[in-house]
Amino acid sequence: MNSLSPTWLASLVRFIRRRPLGAAGGAIILVMIIAAALASVIAPHDPLETNYAALFKPPSPEFWLGTDGFGRDAFSRLLYGARTALFVGFSASFLGAAIGVVIGITSAYAGGNIDLFIERIMDVFLSFPIIVLALAIVAVLGGGIVNLIFAITIPFIPRTARVIRSSALVIRQMPYVDAAHSIGSPDARIIFRHILPNVMAPFLVMLTAFQGQAILLEASLSFLGLGVAEPTPAWGLMLRGAAVTFAERAPWMGFFPGFAISLSVFAFNLLGDSLRDALDPRLRL
Repeated sequence: MNSLSPTWLASLVRFIRRRPLGAAGGAIILVMIIAAALASVIAPHDPLETNYAALFKPPSPEFWLGTDGFGRDAFSRLLYGARTALFVGFSASFLGAAIGVVIGITSAYAGGNIDLFIERIMDVFLSFPIIVLALAIVAVLGGGIVNLIFAITIPFIPRTARVIRSSALVIRQMPYVDAAHSIGSPDARIIFRHILPNVMAPFLVMLTAFQGQAILLEASLSFLGLGVAEPTPAWGLMLRGAAVTFAERAPWMGFFPGFAISLSVFAFNLLGDSLRDALDPRLRL
């Protein structure tokens, strides 16, 4: 273990030096995770506590980011909303990417009619924009975090499956895979020993990129009233409460959650692009 630590440290330092934008994105994500984990410690107020004597209070020493239409502290709700964003985002992106890996490898390795059948199904899902497909699924299933995660997961599956299939097709033609076939290695051993480890790079890149998209989708669906329900703290719900009615009266209600969504999506995109450049041999400096 001691011999691995310097290697990981050196890799991290090299990544920071070569990919400063990706490192900046990773730093923002780390701060976001820490803030979400310590929300109960950092938050100065209960995010669910209503205070009708403090409706639409502007930012002040007592309420750092102001209050909403129920007198709830916006800063506290922003911190707890990070928990919702990260939980829904990571759950949906991981499930979508993981299922997509299974489908992509199965399609590439089986080939023939199985590959053709799977790819046509993936084409059907890919014909719908992500937001439209997620909106349709959650409209049928209803709101709630579980249904929301499921609705965001489904559009990610065909996109991951298509990328992983392309990588797996290349790996399947490699000489070491042919050698494994020639010595009678079972299919499961070839998949788990040779193909799966070699598709982990695109899997990690897509997982990171999907995280930002999932946060944006969660906020969008919650804003439309099809995602997380009140009084759960969520950035999309905070934007919904800051709709046109309160835009002029309390502009801080929309600015801060909107900024949090934009910053988190931007951070994950920066990290995802840098990981792609670092893990793809064709793009390495």
